[in-house]
Amino acid sequence: MRGRWPLTLRGTGALALAVIALIVAQRAAIPELLYFGVLMLALVMCSAASALAVRATGEVVRSAAPEVVEVGGISEVELSVRVSTALPTLPGRWSDALPAGLDGRAEGAFPAAASTLRRTGTPVRLRYEVRGAVRGIHSVGPLRVSTTDPFGLIRRRFAVGRATEVTVAPTIVELAPLPSSTGEAGGTRQSSALHLGQGADNLVARPYAPGDSMRRIHWRATAHRDTLMVRQEEQESSPAATVVLDRALARWSPAAAEGPGRDRAFETAVSACVSAVARLVHEGYTVDVIDSDGALLADPVDGGEDAEARGLAASFATLHARADGPSRRIVPAAASAMLGPVVVVTGRVEPDDLLSLRAAAPRSPLAILLAVSDVGPAGDLRTTTGWHATSLTPGGDVARAWEEATRPEDARVGA
Repeated sequence: MRGRWPLTLRGTGALALAVIALIVAQRAAIPELLYFGVLMLALVMCSAASALAVRATGEVVRSAAPEVVEVGGISEVELSVRVSTALPTLPGRWSDALPAGLDGRAEGAFPAAASTLRRTGTPVRLRYEVRGAVRGIHSVGPLRVSTTDPFGLIRRRFAVGRATEVTVAPTIVELAPLPSSTGEAGGTRQSSALHLGQGADNLVARPYAPGDSMRRIHWRATAHRDTLMVRQEEQESSPAATVVLDRALARWSPAAAEGPGRDRAFETAVSACVSAVARLVHEGYTVDVIDSDGALLADPVDGGEDAEARGLAASFATLHARADGPSRRIVPAAASAMLGPVVVVTGRVEPDDLLSLRAAAPRSPLAILLAVSDVGPAGDLRTTTGWHATSLTPGGDVARAWEEATRPEDARVGA
């Protein structure tokens, strides 16, 4: 009732006094009370007329820092509000509409506004914090302002500005470095140099260009062509890794296909996926992120580009499970043929999956499997599949599961 009733407490009291005064004046024949009642009633009606005739409008500029917040992260929202009104208003309240995917207290006191007939109103600065609760793209706003007329009798409510989108990305968990033996075989620390040609005398040569080192002159090619030639520069191979996120609906609950935040297990898997990408990129690998059917989920992320890894996490804000493909494979053929590390994040592992997993394990120098499910698989995944594998409960510790999966076998035995 309070939200619909247009009168303030003062206005409600004035209207009640006017009605009581008119009733008592009629029964007791007191002219003074009649005048008082009419005056109070006229005051309320004038206030109502001013609220109906003079509409307050405004504009708002809303910004969030950061614009992309992780699940559980904090973003500060700042608003610059400019109200236009012909009549001055008393102090009131403001509130910003927050969706279910964001938590916070977006309300407070709104200062009095002067008439803007002859001058431009001074912008009002407002701030509040929101916490990312559910992955996705959420709309914040519009801003709603509630003020009163100059007498404080009638509430004047109006919406200001439009909604602003805030992206809630999956959480990137800090993961432990890869085992030292794996790191030495790949990443930026051991990028392999490939020569164009065979042997020092058979290197491909090109004409000399200003700035080339004289020590790179290819004397045999120079004598043969009668022009100064230099050895072709070495080419650095880019070590590659693959992260597979199994989105097949058969491995998740049906809610995973309805949208972000519906299936806790799938949310944990998405967080594990982007965390693995961030770790591999930090190690220097160029990472392909694919689905279990082999389809790319994003552009490859170059090694060392940590900002691109976070950008990939933002692009996964609306990712959801999909209908099952005909193959029902956990590891696509493209990933099992990779020479670099392969990280697979999946849901329920069925007994029928063990044979294909065991066949794909030897094809990668580091095959990591994270199975996210409420029901643990039968037997030890590491033993039955040959992968560096572990199971992860929905909402569980991704960093701990990663450390367990990547821990060397001798360390596991001694633990």
